[in-house]
Amino acid sequence: TKRQLEQLLDTENHTNNWAVLVCTSRFWFNYRHIANTLSMYRTVKRMGIPDSHIILMLADDVACNPRNCYPATVFDHPQKTTDLYGDNVEVDYRGYDVTVENFIRLLTGRVEPHTPRNKRLLTDDKSNIFIYMTGHGGEDFLKFQDSEEINSYDIADAMQQMWEKQRYREILFVIDTCQANTMFSKFYAPNVLSIGSSKKGENSYSHFHDRDIGVSVIDRFTYYNLKFFESVDMSSKHTMADLIGTYNTTLIHSTPGVRTDLFARKLEKTYLTDFFGAVQEVELTPEAFPIGQKQASI
Repeated sequence: TKRQLEQLLDTENHTNNWAVLVCTSRFWFNYRHIANTLSMYRTVKRMGIPDSHIILMLADDVACNPRNCYPATVFDHPQKTTDLYGDNVEVDYRGYDVTVENFIRLLTGRVEPHTPRNKRLLTDDKSNIFIYMTGHGGEDFLKFQDSEEINSYDIADAMQQMWEKQRYREILFVIDTCQANTMFSKFYAPNVLSIGSSKKGENSYSHFHDRDIGVSVIDRFTYYNLKFFESVDMSSKHTMADLIGTYNTTLIHSTPGVRTDLFARKLEKTYLTDFFGAVQEVELTPEAFPIGQKQASI
């Protein structure tokens, strides 16, 4: 009976999805980075991942900035059809809580004992994790709050710790910043699929300058990813290959990069819902599984 239970639980299919969404920029002129992150937040929620499985880190609150002529709102398009901030947003790390230390502690599970549940990444070896980062960066680094930096080695080592501690099954790492592809060049942990907005020596560019707000409201790479996701729902059979196949350097104005050598599966067999959705496969046993007093010693 114990062996049956182990076989039932030891399925190769993952059991839960998590998202870690990080905006590392402060200040009004970085409005687009907050909009990038909130747009991605809206997408993963629409696809079915609940707030309990989303860690949202926003380094600034532009919705309440006195320069915002549309108070308590954030938009990612000049037409202002969707208020990204007004749809039940739960920010887990805000303002000066968004630091390199807190991000690394979140990933590795090395948080303080008094850390509340909403600030913990409670994953296991059956978890698929989507990590999205946006902000200002350069070759092998990403700035946090304009006061500190995280480098590619920091994230690479954190992911290796996660693997050794059985904190994930697969990771999808997506980053939108200048020279983004250098940020995953040092990764060495297994089962990590990485996507970046621009290659070494290239900038990533903004999109849709809003004359009313006075700043750009989204970045090009994130915008075209989200545009594809608008045609996807939680029952979709679209794959990672379908998403990557839509990348157009003429529209994005930079060269997105994809690193697959650490990832065990083919992109054509990796569904978007494996990371973005909450649809789970159910395993049916030919007979009722006995659970009762007889298994109390297991």
